[in-house]
Amino acid sequence: MAADKVDTTRLQRLARAYTESAVFYAAIDLELFTHVANGAGTVTELAPAMGTSELNAERLVAVCLALELLRRDGDRLINAPDCEKFLVKGSDRYAGPWMEFTRPEVPSWFDLTAKLTDPTPPRTLGLYEGLTVERARRYHEATYSIGMGAGRRFCRQVDLTGRRRLLDLGGGSGAYSINAVQAYPGLEAIVFDLPPVTVVTAEYLEANGVADRVSTVGGDFIADPLPTGCDVAVMASNLPIYDADNIQKVVSKTFAALEPGGEMHLVGEMLAPDGVGPLDAALWGMAEIHYGSGGRAHSITECLGYFERAGFESVSEAPFVAGVLHRVSGTKPGG
Repeated sequence: MAADKVDTTRLQRLARAYTESAVFYAAIDLELFTHVANGAGTVTELAPAMGTSELNAERLVAVCLALELLRRDGDRLINAPDCEKFLVKGSDRYAGPWMEFTRPEVPSWFDLTAKLTDPTPPRTLGLYEGLTVERARRYHEATYSIGMGAGRRFCRQVDLTGRRRLLDLGGGSGAYSINAVQAYPGLEAIVFDLPPVTVVTAEYLEANGVADRVSTVGGDFIADPLPTGCDVAVMASNLPIYDADNIQKVVSKTFAALEPGGEMHLVGEMLAPDGVGPLDAALWGMAEIHYGSGGRAHSITECLGYFERAGFESVSEAPFVAGVLHRVSGTKPGG
């Protein structure tokens, strides 16, 4: 049998992957997907809607078709299903700000070699050192939409029937708590996050009409005591921010704070049990280098170990968003 031919195709794709991101950002800037959703289905119709020449509209459309962001329906252009659902302005699922959340970091990624060889010791909080209310507000303007989607998914996957109080660790906008108390009328929740963040959390709780059932406590869940009296806890989408010692610390602190019979759910970007992929989890771990933190990618195996060492029983794992997020859970004995 002839050996497989080895060429440079894959390597060339990696070398020019930044061009795909650049086109995607431009399409969001120019509201391409919104215009298509509103009926601009040809290059001739898109050009004036986007404020470009027909030549540049044609260039943009050609790449978006190749990236499968757009499709053809006869002689008309239509959005791919995910673009139609999440990238049309005016939709309550619009996720444009989240897609561009890391765009300001682009220049820093091209200085990665210097960062990898920088001997400066990491900081525990990284990006969140010196956080202000205004920075927290900008951050959660970008993450709120995608967070609400994750909160809805959590309530579909996890049965909170009979639970009385949820501890939402690093809950940010309160998206998980908002969805949980709306889905389970007897449930209350506490969002525990850095003090500047909880100012912003309160705004989202008020806007969603749940301020009477979701409270906030300002603090650092690594350094400060956790609220007690809760029988379920969730820590979502902040796993890569911390190193193994700090994740173990917060899981153990949560175990101690929970009521007997309480459960904890850790939702985050996790590597496969053998530590190989998915790429998204590995890259979120790498991203922490830009913030000067000690964060890293954690494997599913490591996360199961954090729970077992803390004392949780019935420790299990399951996909949360396939290929993107995973969920590890455990129950405190007793109750």
